[in-house]
Amino acid sequence: MCGIAGQFALNGEDADPALVGAMAERLAHRGPDGEGTFFSGPIGLAHRRLAIIDLSDEGRQPMGSEDGTLQIVFNGEIYNYPEIREELSAAGHRFASATDTEVILHAYEEWGRDCLARFNGMWAFALWDGRRRELFCARDRLGVKPFYYTLIDGSFLFASEIKALRAHPDVGRQPNDRMLSTFLAWGVADHTGETMYDGVFQLPPAHTVVVSEEGVGEPKRYWDFAVSGAPGGADDEAAAQSVRALLTDAVRLRLRSDVPVGTCLSGGIDSSTVTALINGLLLAESPESVGERQKTFSVSFDDPLFDESRYIDTVVAATDVASRRTTPGTDGLWEDIERLLYMQDEPFASLSIYAQYCVMRLASGEVKVVLDGQGADEQLGGYIAYQAPYIRGLLRRGDVLAALREGVGSARRHRSFFSWAAAQSRVRSERRGLLRGDAPEVLRYAGSLEEVLKREVTASNLPLLLHWEDRNSMAFSVEARVPFLDYRLVEHLAALPLDQKIRGGVTKYVLRQAIRGLVPDAVRCRMDKMGFVTPEEVWMKGELAPRILDLFSTPEFRERPYWDAERVLENYREFLEGKSPYSTEFWRIACAEMWLRQFDP
Repeated sequence: MCGIAGQFALNGEDADPALVGAMAERLAHRGPDGEGTFFSGPIGLAHRRLAIIDLSDEGRQPMGSEDGTLQIVFNGEIYNYPEIREELSAAGHRFASATDTEVILHAYEEWGRDCLARFNGMWAFALWDGRRRELFCARDRLGVKPFYYTLIDGSFLFASEIKALRAHPDVGRQPNDRMLSTFLAWGVADHTGETMYDGVFQLPPAHTVVVSEEGVGEPKRYWDFAVSGAPGGADDEAAAQSVRALLTDAVRLRLRSDVPVGTCLSGGIDSSTVTALINGLLLAESPESVGERQKTFSVSFDDPLFDESRYIDTVVAATDVASRRTTPGTDGLWEDIERLLYMQDEPFASLSIYAQYCVMRLASGEVKVVLDGQGADEQLGGYIAYQAPYIRGLLRRGDVLAALREGVGSARRHRSFFSWAAAQSRVRSERRGLLRGDAPEVLRYAGSLEEVLKREVTASNLPLLLHWEDRNSMAFSVEARVPFLDYRLVEHLAALPLDQKIRGGVTKYVLRQAIRGLVPDAVRCRMDKMGFVTPEEVWMKGELAPRILDLFSTPEFRERPYWDAERVLENYREFLEGKSPYSTEFWRIACAEMWLRQFDP
């Protein structure tokens, strides 16, 4: 895990060491353990190192091939690098380090661009091929690691974070109005190759791009998956066993580390599963990275509506893990908000991000790597709102009895959610009327369940959550690993029938069966969905209210073209007075205003 940046001058000039150095300096938080550069004519590469595998100087980057014709800067981890290294050694390759970075170089020498198919991990890298005179850039299958780029003044610039690109005086100086308007109206981001900065793009997950002296090629997809629309038919026990085996191996691989590894434990099913699996591996295999006792990191709140301590306590009691906890509050939030926005680069749709930020800060005092349960919900129908497209798809197929069973199950288990969701839908629709400008419609739950889940994983939700997690963890020089996004597990879960994901209103059905006897039933069978949440509505009506009122009353806010400022302020006051319910549009508008102020002269 590191920070990467670079320049490929396509105008015949040499790369600019001052610019590349300034870009790297803005990524210092991603790599406090070392730095390095490589320059050769039009190419300039920079690296900030967070040492996780092979802590010696042999792991420094940029790293070159034996003959020096290849140079790479790499951010991420190739978890199966020992197995690939063994295969390459058998083919005659010789290694000078124990790093996964060197494995990428030799894999490229052996298999060319097809080497990506052999990697199990998370990565964003740029590899300079001196013989071909081209820069080969790649991002992992699910987009766990970021890769941003722009074309400016005849140069291709790339970096792990947008702030590094903005070291160039002409990059990212105007907001992308279409993307900002879409965020304000629908709460989405990272759903396309565009960013909220005009002229700054991200390489999509599972894509490569090749840059040569002729220019920047079109990004090309190298991996994909299909979500099965089959309604049923799988053997429940066999499905559960296969999921547990794959997930266990995914966790095992992600414990490979030369530095301490901990776990984010929210008290939900996914993080509790990861915690329990690690504990089992600790007893069976004693991975040195975990130590004698697993360390977990959690949040708690005084308000019982948002506090998951009872579930965390249940997991801790069952596993005897060491439990560290933090309690985010509004005082800390307002002190942290400027740095949080700076680290995220773009406005964020919910204050739940702050709970994760605090967990990563807590973890940074004891470990350099954490595992968590990100990505399970989008694959396994974990959000209750997925029930509607499931029933809709069954009706489209003419399976009325199955649709009726699902409808009854959903109503019995989630009636209060659907009542709240219907009211929220009306409120949010009305509050979109506070906004100005044309925003493309983004309907997360349109279509059948298989269509929704594929879109959630690849575009509408998971990429945004991975963005938040990468920046939150890297803000404290911590590497976050996500075993539910092991590509083998992703492909397997996608191929399972839909009733292994939702059955009778029960979400994540196959996972719940897979962890029977592993995770306490009080957690395994819980039906509410929380995760690292914060009491956003309570805060926005209480301690944060004076600050938000001040923000909505400023001249800068009134002059923005994105909203009707007077109506926004009026609506917010009505909420404070108890005349209308809360909706997240208030926070999105406030966060966008704070973000927009970086563009003001």
